Amino acid sequence: MDIVGYSKLLVDEQTDCARQLNLIVRNTKEFRAGEATGGLVRLPTGDGMVLAFFGSPEEPVRCAVQIAKELREHRELPLRMGIHSGPVDRVTDVNDARNVAGAGINMAQRVMDCGDAGHILLSKRIADDLAQYGRWRTQLHDLGEIEVKHGVKLSVVSLCGDKFGNPTIPEKFEQLHQRQEVASRTERLRFQKKRRFLIAGALLATALLIGIAIFGYTTARKLKTTTTTTAAPAESIIPEKSIAVLPFENLSAEKDDAFFADGIQDDVLTSLGKIKELTVIARASVMAYRGAAMAGKLREVRPLAYRMSSKAACAVQPVMWSSTCS
Repeated sequence: MDIVGYSKLLVDEQTDCARQLNLIVRNTKEFRAGEATGGLVRLPTGDGMVLAFFGSPEEPVRCAVQIAKELREHRELPLRMGIHSGPVDRVTDVNDARNVAGAGINMAQRVMDCGDAGHILLSKRIADDLAQYGRWRTQLHDLGEIEVKHGVKLSVVSLCGDKFGNPTIPEKFEQLHQRQEVASRTERLRFQKKRRFLIAGALLATALLIGIAIFGYTTARKLKTTTTTTAAPAESIIPEKSIAVLPFENLSAEKDDAFFADGIQDDVLTSLGKIKELTVIARASVMAYRGAAMAGKLREVRPLAYRMSSKAACAVQPVMWSSTCS
């Protein structure tokens, strides 16, 4: 335990406060019982003291409560206390006096440093032991975890009752909560910013896909229109004066005479080809209509020939060839 603001007092004020505190502590029931049984070691610290109890974990807690109740009549002593259950060794100091040392005392001081005037703070370790007793359970108030000296994480519990303890949150924990709130708010803002960025990215990607789809559709339409325009009616690219000689048919009973029909077609094509102003459709282009007259497709051939030119065109009708002809 120590007196808050002790170093700011005048020397005579410090002496008076230390004297009053020693008197209050010595008059507590737990102090006298520990002294009588040899289960208590006391260590002065200048602005306060250390009381090491070697009995049950309730002994230091009962002593702290008794001191706190007595201090209600001494407002000039703003005292804070920290309690921890841990390893403590009895030693003999340079004056051959009984003394104590160990990690348990250091940890009790770390717990005390987390509080303000009037606070009785406990480490989680001793608070868990007290929670097994019904009379203490309702007076334990968990403050959470805080980082203390050397980066140690410490869980602290406040002991507060009707006539003892400080019900307010210690300033260090209040500052910690504010920092956590700021960090949480910053994290939320960062998350919201990231979320807005992702949404904007998704919308941009969607707009890009829609744009690509529209561009593709428009390009396809233009390409289709261009193809349709390019594939203009045949008459626009067929010369004005042109002629097509359809294959002749062999009507004789001798199938071997079919070459005469092909020969006549070749002779006609050769003769027509000598006319410079006349374009003769190639023989290969009209061979698909061989037998058109026999198959009753002559009507299909005739419109095709006329479509070749809207101005001037001619199609030689298939001539029936017979070996009986002279």
